[in-house]
Amino acid sequence: MISLETLKGRLADFPRSELILSPTPLQKIERPSTTPVGFDLLIKRDDLTGLAFGGNKGRKLEYIVADAVAQGADTLVTWGGIQSNWCLQTAAAAARVGIRTVLVLLVKPGAPVSDDGNLLLDHLCGATVRVVEVDSDRGFLSLEDVADLIAPIMDKEKAAGRTSYLAPIGGSVVEGSMKKPLGAMGYANALVELVEQMRSRELRFDTVVHASGSAGTQAGLVAAAKAVAPHLRVVGISVASDRDTLRGKVRTIAEGLLETLAVDAEIEEDDVIVFDEYLDPGYGVLTPEISKGIAALASSEGVVLDPVYTGKAWVGLLDLMETGYISHDENVVFIHTGGTPALFPYRRQMMGFLTD
Repeated sequence: MISLETLKGRLADFPRSELILSPTPLQKIERPSTTPVGFDLLIKRDDLTGLAFGGNKGRKLEYIVADAVAQGADTLVTWGGIQSNWCLQTAAAAARVGIRTVLVLLVKPGAPVSDDGNLLLDHLCGATVRVVEVDSDRGFLSLEDVADLIAPIMDKEKAAGRTSYLAPIGGSVVEGSMKKPLGAMGYANALVELVEQMRSRELRFDTVVHASGSAGTQAGLVAAAKAVAPHLRVVGISVASDRDTLRGKVRTIAEGLLETLAVDAEIEEDDVIVFDEYLDPGYGVLTPEISKGIAALASSEGVVLDPVYTGKAWVGLLDLMETGYISHDENVVFIHTGGTPALFPYRRQMMGFLTD
């Protein structure tokens, strides 16, 4: 364990482009109808980071973009789903520092491609967009999964005389042009910010809950908690992978981050908590429960979640409260990781669930 100031100093040793508005607000849930009775719950509003509708990826990109600039890149290349929050945030971050973006957006056969939500914003941010149809069962959370799709893009950029930086999806796994866990570093920084906010309110800090996808956000939180707040429980609600797969990625990235920050600590098996019980029926599949959870929070607190990440994590959080995994005497922080533009492509399905 090290002091908070020591961790802040070590994080400050790495180049960072100032892309977001921070610290993001920490909002207390006031309406008792929103959550089970008797819980103290706050929301860390990382949907208000200020970069193209906000979201957690902005924190990661502060370090990744700085690394790309340091490597002399004039183009950022990355990939994701057709409504990828990560891809939008990458395009917006690149625009802020004056470099190009090429996005490889994957779509399942027969799926509609509409210039809506994040895809519309990708174009507004000036990204070069390549839409690629892929098999329904094809993975996409590692470079190995999509190497055959990315290589021609990188070759084309090189032939055009450009210097490209290949940023891994979600800014999470150390691959492509990223040689250190820079994305996770963004969420180590976020935990420092959050601990300071809780201390300023003289609040005990017990549990953090968030949507966990490509593993970088959770890895940063886990590593920083291990360094400065080992009592803190970091709970990831999986939105894309089974429990064991996601836990393995989180642990690998978190261990790499501790090594990068010269923190003498080890990530234990119990430090990485993932629930995949709320994953079905699959990534990006909207359910009546998620729709109603989003509507309940918006109508009581004015906080809008998204259907792919935070809506699913919110439903999971409420269930963990109701079933006793999270106890009444805990102070819980839910991290709103953004993604709200994805609401709009789901609008008809969501309204159907809400009006049944």
